[in-house]
Amino acid sequence: MATETTGEATQAAGMPQLEFSTFPNQIFWLVITLVVIYLILSRVALPRIGGVLAERTGTITNDIAKAEELKAQAVEAEAAYNRALAEARSEAQRIAAEARADIQAGLDDAIAKADAEISAKAAESEKAIAEIRAGALESVKEVATVTAAEIVTALGGKADTKAVAAAIETRIKGSA
Repeated sequence: MATETTGEATQAAGMPQLEFSTFPNQIFWLVITLVVIYLILSRVALPRIGGVLAERTGTITNDIAKAEELKAQAVEAEAAYNRALAEARSEAQRIAAEARADIQAGLDDAIAKADAEISAKAAESEKAIAEIRAGALESVKEVATVTAAEIVTALGGKADTKAVAAAIETRIKGSA
């Protein structure tokens, strides 16, 4: 018997999964384990995973919608900026044109005043020059008269004041 027991022990020492006598028992526990795993997955794990996926999908959708909204706002803000920039440029050009017109008006007034002052000073200068000429002509007549009278006297004649004055007057009129 010892050999039989040892033979059965060696036969039982093989892989128990492959022993046909335990197949129904293994299949039973396999089915129960698969059903339990299925129930756990379907009742607990898969709803949680589905909730996370739904939440992610909702978050992504909301983020995309918000990004599109912000993009639309950015486009609108850019358009408003461009309008404001165009308005500012036109306002700056208008202000520059007004400033140029004011400066030109002031310059025209200043030129008119300067022209008037120059004309007045030129008239005064011409008047002064005319007076100086008249005074110089009188001085020349006096000097010429005195000089002619002295020359005539020096040459030995008697200087007739009226004749000398008439000769000088004739000479001045002829050379002028």
